[in-house]
Amino acid sequence: MPCYRLEGLTPVVDPTAYVHPSAVLIGDVIIGPHCYVGPLASLRGDFGRIVLQEGANLQDTCVMHGFPGGDTVIERNGHVGHGAVLHGCRVGADALIGMNAVVMDGAHIAPRCIVGATAFVKAGFECAEQSLVLGSPAQAKRQLTDQELSWKQRGTAEYQRLSQRCMASLVECPPLAEPEAERQRMSDGGFRPKAEEGA
Repeated sequence: MPCYRLEGLTPVVDPTAYVHPSAVLIGDVIIGPHCYVGPLASLRGDFGRIVLQEGANLQDTCVMHGFPGGDTVIERNGHVGHGAVLHGCRVGADALIGMNAVVMDGAHIAPRCIVGATAFVKAGFECAEQSLVLGSPAQAKRQLTDQELSWKQRGTAEYQRLSQRCMASLVECPPLAEPEAERQRMSDGGFRPKAEEGA
């Protein structure tokens, strides 16, 4: 992975974390145990500190950045969907940020919340634990059900397993010209999109 020391600060990656080779880590970045960082993610610790706590995931093309002296944090088991931008904010433990959402400076997404895809969370936003946060600008719409929270937790567990799978077997290779006869499929682990579960 492109990893850059800046002004004496070197990124830190726990040995049990998986960071895709195309992700970029700059300066004051700390990635904890059992985390997953996807392809083309950018973690820029060139002003403030960037932290992923244990079991967190940051998916493809996500950006984490902040202002000088501040922290941008994904707490334990936080889950950040494809293309999201986190700037100077805090994502609480076991919370989910949907695809292409933007969470701005000083916002605090409380533990066990879900922020919907494409939401725009304004600077300084706060919400109660286990809230569903939607819209642009985002608002807390209601409390999450236990079923919705369970679905989120199963998805996060799949990304923790993906970290292990990638460390064990992901290798760069040339593509095949055509599929093999009786080509195998990836194991789905029993996890399904929320719509298919009736949640």
